[in-house]
Amino acid sequence: MTKQVTLTIDGIQIDVPDETLVVDAAKKAGIDIPVFCYHPKMEPVGMCRMCLVEIGRPMINRSTGQPVLNEDGQPTMQFMPKPETACTNLVSEGMVVLTQSESAKEAQKDIIEFLLTSHPLDCPICDKGGECPLQNLTMEHGPGKSRFLFDGKFKMEKQIRLGELIVLDRERCIICARCVRFQEEVAGQAVLAIDDRGRGSEIISVSEPGFDSVFSGNTTDICPVGALTTTDFRFGARPWELLSAASICGQCPVGCNITFNTRREAKSAGKVVIKRVMPRQNEQVNETWICDKGRFAYHYAKSKERLSKPLLRKDDKLKTTSWSSATKLVAEKLGEAGKDTIVLASGRLSNEDLFNLKSLADGLGGKAVLYTEMGGGDLVTQIGVGQGTNFSDMGQGDAIFVIASDLYEEAPIWWLRVKQAADRGAKLIVANSRETKLDKFANFVVRYSNGDEVKTVQDLGGTGKIAQAFSKADNAIVLFGSDGLGLEGSTHLATACANLLEETGHIGKANNGLIGVWPKANDQGAWELGFHPEPDLAAILKGKAVYIVGADPANDNPALAKALKKAKFVVVQDLFRTATAELADVILPAQTYTERDGTFTSGERRAQRFYAAVPGLGESKPDYAITSEIAEKLNIQLEGTSSVLVFEKLAASVKDFAGLSYAKLAEVTEQWPIVGRGDLYYGGSTYENTQGLGVQLVSASDRGETVSIPKVRNDAGLRPKKDELLAVPITKLYDRGTTVAPTEFLTERIGDVTIALHPEAAKKLGVEAGKRVKISFEDVEGEAVVKIDETISAGVALVPRSMGLAIREPVVIKVQ
Repeated sequence: MTKQVTLTIDGIQIDVPDETLVVDAAKKAGIDIPVFCYHPKMEPVGMCRMCLVEIGRPMINRSTGQPVLNEDGQPTMQFMPKPETACTNLVSEGMVVLTQSESAKEAQKDIIEFLLTSHPLDCPICDKGGECPLQNLTMEHGPGKSRFLFDGKFKMEKQIRLGELIVLDRERCIICARCVRFQEEVAGQAVLAIDDRGRGSEIISVSEPGFDSVFSGNTTDICPVGALTTTDFRFGARPWELLSAASICGQCPVGCNITFNTRREAKSAGKVVIKRVMPRQNEQVNETWICDKGRFAYHYAKSKERLSKPLLRKDDKLKTTSWSSATKLVAEKLGEAGKDTIVLASGRLSNEDLFNLKSLADGLGGKAVLYTEMGGGDLVTQIGVGQGTNFSDMGQGDAIFVIASDLYEEAPIWWLRVKQAADRGAKLIVANSRETKLDKFANFVVRYSNGDEVKTVQDLGGTGKIAQAFSKADNAIVLFGSDGLGLEGSTHLATACANLLEETGHIGKANNGLIGVWPKANDQGAWELGFHPEPDLAAILKGKAVYIVGADPANDNPALAKALKKAKFVVVQDLFRTATAELADVILPAQTYTERDGTFTSGERRAQRFYAAVPGLGESKPDYAITSEIAEKLNIQLEGTSSVLVFEKLAASVKDFAGLSYAKLAEVTEQWPIVGRGDLYYGGSTYENTQGLGVQLVSASDRGETVSIPKVRNDAGLRPKKDELLAVPITKLYDRGTTVAPTEFLTERIGDVTIALHPEAAKKLGVEAGKRVKISFEDVEGEAVVKIDETISAGVALVPRSMGLAIREPVVIKVQ
């Protein structure tokens, strides 16, 4: 048990854990001490002095070690001559804190006055107006009238692009250093710094390219003034004009809690549109942070290329039709196909969508197939991390093993939280065939040859130093990915990881188990609901009736495009008129998840709710509702009127979801730190969570059931051979996928399609960095820009997925 300390703040006696800062103790007592530089997620520095308060401590008799008592028998309090900073002082037994004394109030007023001496008087045009801590604290603690002349204000540069996403106004900056400290302490990327000194101090970027971090947007949330703004929201709207809708990020398997800010505006023809994405606190998932992809890539939802009406192929041309005609034809064709129906869906869909699709496939006697190039989800359903898992609870005595995953590119917030667990003392083991950004925070880095992924995991079951660090850990989590692997390779890797966890006893409890770093937000949900990938997808599509939802196989794989041309009937349900849609007999327009309610299941097996933020586009409908409409015409009864009803049926049918409901997922408990829109200066402008923390599913190992884990296959994966170049797929955070590419100001971060080569391989091919080369393999041909990477094997090339080259698994390529 943590030792408790009793102290009094403004006459209120409270008990808090020892080592608590005075500013945090006050917060727990419901007393707000004003701050600018302090943030509860970072180390205190006492730079701004805004939190000055009077602190009294019991006078101690040095000979007895006991408090000196006054005439009333109470401890004699000793106050310092001047106020002290609440953010740097720890509580002590019997302490008395005065936040409202004349001395404290005068000190706080003076600090505000000093800050305003060089601050521009541009509140009416400042983006921070309405949610500005400086503005709010000036009204509450400021002098009300300035004694300084306007002409004497210190002038500095305005509208400086620190990077392509963040703009700095140096004149507004108060040098609280929150942004610099966030990047150094929290993100582990010291790409910002303070240059010069005194009144000439200024924030600068020290990276190339500028502000080179995928967490840059968080600095605008915690900036207490209007110094840092995003290119996305800058001059876009006023905070008081915005409505908020709770949601879940749909870009990766972390399941970050977010808030969509919306408003109806004239320039959007009177439509309600999303203006920005903000973090929503969930200390078990994303804390109060989100990555830049999750913050900025929502623009696909309002793309002009969105489908808004059903299309039907007539005379070899796709023409607009009614919903009734479209669903009638689809039902007829699927009914005729019966068991020859293939439902192909991706993890971009919600649990409700996937449940209805699986139910339709089962009702027809067909097959429900998950469109993915990563396997192993069936093992995660059995030995996924236990209920109560929280990376924030992991530290000294625990172990985290990351293999075949570049977390920084695939799931940035997991990268952040795993790094922080390592900072707290957890043993971090990172295994990959190449260097990743997580390596420098790891206790052990294992560099294996491509094809040796399974062997690397098996070696952890041995007696070496690394093996002991994992097996002897109090708690251990394995995160596996598909870096350099395809479906078969990642499936074998997951099996090896599952066996390791079972053998070392790290299953069936909190902070233990297996996590898949999936390509899509709800891939794990698809596995939970009975979807599985097919090893030879092209073979099963030929001659079948294929219902494709939220996937674009024709664009990703020429072989699948050929197979779909030989299918008996193709219906595509999607957001855009994709390459696959162009091959369809019927196209059905679906709503984005921003336009409807639903749930996702994260990689940690946490079911979470998202809520509609904006109205649906045109005649588009939720995926679950479209499927229900088709099923009704086939006399298969599915819920389609409400996602709530679909989830009720799901929870009653799927064991691991038993007992869950929308009401259960919407429950919240008190979280620390206490953040929210009512107190913007303490935790920043992140939203408090009032609409649901979600619930982790109970796995078979959690329930104490016997789990069925297959034996590990010892055959090595594909290896590079002499005089051959083996291309392996990797994941790039910003790619050309349909949910990223439409965001125009991310174009710079998306960049060109690249191929990474070892210097020796580049020399042998006669190419240099920056040169464009031709690449060919199987039925794929394309071009890419050469990058040089000294950390990879000379016989290996790295090719990013979803960038225009249809790479799915390791493959021998030719480069010219």
